[in-house]
Amino acid sequence: MSNMFCFQCQETAGGKGCTVEGICGKSAEVAELQDNLIYITKKLCAAKVPNTNKIVVRNLFSTITNANFDTEALNHFIEETKSLIPSGFEVPELIGVMSTVDEDKRSLKELITYGLKGMAAYLYHANALGYDDETINNFMQSTLAKLLDDMDIDELIKLALLTGKFGVEVMALLDKANTETYGNPEVTKVKLGVGKNPGILISGHDFADLEQLLKQTEGTGVDVYTHGEMLPAHYYPKFKKYEHFAGNYGNAWWLQTTEFEKFNGPILLTTNCLVPPKANYKDKVFTTGVVGFEGCKHIDEVDGKKDFSALIELAKKCSPPTELEKGEIVGGFAHEQVFAVADKVIEAVKNGAIKKFVVMAGCDGRMKSRQYYADFAKALPKDVVILTAGCAKYKYIKLPLGDIGGIPRVLDAGQCNDSYSLALIALKLKEVFNLDDVNKLPIVYNIAWYEQKAVIVLLALLHLGVKNIHLGPTLPAFLSPNVAKVLVENFGIGSISNVEDDIDNMI
Repeated sequence: MSNMFCFQCQETAGGKGCTVEGICGKSAEVAELQDNLIYITKKLCAAKVPNTNKIVVRNLFSTITNANFDTEALNHFIEETKSLIPSGFEVPELIGVMSTVDEDKRSLKELITYGLKGMAAYLYHANALGYDDETINNFMQSTLAKLLDDMDIDELIKLALLTGKFGVEVMALLDKANTETYGNPEVTKVKLGVGKNPGILISGHDFADLEQLLKQTEGTGVDVYTHGEMLPAHYYPKFKKYEHFAGNYGNAWWLQTTEFEKFNGPILLTTNCLVPPKANYKDKVFTTGVVGFEGCKHIDEVDGKKDFSALIELAKKCSPPTELEKGEIVGGFAHEQVFAVADKVIEAVKNGAIKKFVVMAGCDGRMKSRQYYADFAKALPKDVVILTAGCAKYKYIKLPLGDIGGIPRVLDAGQCNDSYSLALIALKLKEVFNLDDVNKLPIVYNIAWYEQKAVIVLLALLHLGVKNIHLGPTLPAFLSPNVAKVLVENFGIGSISNVEDDIDNMI
């Protein structure tokens, strides 16, 4: 087994790359299997094999950080993909990510690949609700095939921005799938305490899994709690009819190694954001979909349905959750909800009550440097409103930041894919204020990133023309100095420094 190399997430070792074991917890063997899976998927796309959309999407999503650590599952995906490639179509050995001589080309190819991984994640969730788009599938597959070729720098830059265009389209598709299936999010107070019943904790992003779990737990005496990125499910009208949908438990994904044990009951991981579970609760962790970890029970889909009875029976034998905190989180400020109070927001901007909006969407993580985002939120002037989506919100959504004329100073649109809502809100304000450039709005961007879904959000924002985005806590390690220079000079991408200076520069 050769040493691994992975630099796809923000926490990569030394800000350069993981070479022995992933900071995320994946082994060198898992890293190599994931690299092989991506490479063989590119070859599948180059062979133009029909009816492989779901396999391509699954393969890409499986390799996102903190999704699948299971060597057996990854080997199965590789062999299944290989079997679909026509005989006679050459499939050479994997060429390692660092073997490309031109580091700028390598950097751009990795940027595009990670964008496609994020795109696949959102398409996967839309597919689960019966929504699809052949043009998005075609783009993903043709682009994966192109990445096998030697392309010049200008071609790769154009392809990266085109990836952003389709990133907007896939987020729009998922937004349509979620809202047509579950209704438009509403302003909602989500309980943080616990009840007296045993519970099941569901984490990740997949609402289709949550809906099946809620249906199967009705009348069983088992409550369902959300964790991490599943929190925004509480904002959707259709989920509110379930009386046993009890509230949100815990915080962002990286705290699960201490919080999952205290939950006492079974935990269902529906998507990425799994941290290798500790022995004291591993027997209660179940995975489904693209998620996998050796030793954890996996719930497969059979004829479009998943059987969660094993979780329910286990929950009945467990104690109720240990309370971590009391209180509530207020959220549900997706595009339709904000549009409904647009007059109030516009008036607050015009009369100076709201000076500026700061988009603080993105990801949370375990690095101490991420405390910057909590400190930044606390230090913002009282006439600044935070627009957020994704798990980055856990750094500040529970802080007592108050409101401006009844408008909360933290407006949570939902999951990371709901950054689309924030883009729509910006475009709506541009229209209302009759501006010719979205960058003339009183909106600044201070975004935290961690993994590949944040990459597609970034590319989507660049496609929409948004400039001067601050990205942190560090710039991606996979950006070569020259590619980073292009992003800085053409789009104003900047890094963070310290709270006081950044507030002076942004606000």
